[in-house]
Amino acid sequence: MVNKIYQALNRINDKKNKLDSYRPLPPELINNLEQYYAVDYTYNSNAIEGNTLSLSETAIVVEQGIAIGGKTIREHLEAIDHMRAIDHIKIVARKTRSEIAIDDILDIHKIVLQKIDYLNAGVFRKIGVRISGSNTIFPNYAKVPLLMVDFMQWLHATNEHPIIIAALAHFKLVSIHPFVDGNGRTARLLMNLLLLQQGYPLAIIKQTHRSEYIHSIETARTTDDYSNFYMIVLNAVEESLDNYLQAITESDLS
Repeated sequence: MVNKIYQALNRINDKKNKLDSYRPLPPELINNLEQYYAVDYTYNSNAIEGNTLSLSETAIVVEQGIAIGGKTIREHLEAIDHMRAIDHIKIVARKTRSEIAIDDILDIHKIVLQKIDYLNAGVFRKIGVRISGSNTIFPNYAKVPLLMVDFMQWLHATNEHPIIIAALAHFKLVSIHPFVDGNGRTARLLMNLLLLQQGYPLAIIKQTHRSEYIHSIETARTTDDYSNFYMIVLNAVEESLDNYLQAITESDLS
């Protein structure tokens, strides 16, 4: 598995260098790709958490503001808030990794939960939490503020490959589980914020891989074996790079 990780990193490095060689990309191409990926990412990230809007329905809600019959208000608001959160991380990504603060993570979470749970949006939990179907015991809520300080110290000091840092940041944040709700979406947004800082496109963990994704996190927690989790993130990054490079080829920039 270690060899597969290194092989994936090497392929990604080559594809990232190729993408960089085409920069700056035409604004119209960037806008088209970013809008497509924002909707796709919103659909998949929310679907992982149980939102039943389809990809096309998500696009209708966030692009046209049209309500979908038979879907809950919460599902509509989750889509709208997630799109706003993506716009927000693009702005925060202008910072360096060492400049990211706890408040930035709180702000991401606040946007994610803004319209569906205002009282808990952007606030560390004050209760214990459990995940249905999981045996994981999360830290006592009283420890969360200090654990977040430790997390930020790690984030500012680590010098791994950027994708490994982004993946570990996701894992560590979701393991602290600092919020009552929205931990997974916030962790994936933080992961993508860190990827955007390094010039990668948004990496989308597909809802079709939900079981594998959740199991990989559980495995990392219980065995300290991050291999499967790393590969899920690496595959998502590589797929996005492939799609960007294909779009460039189809636009005759290559």
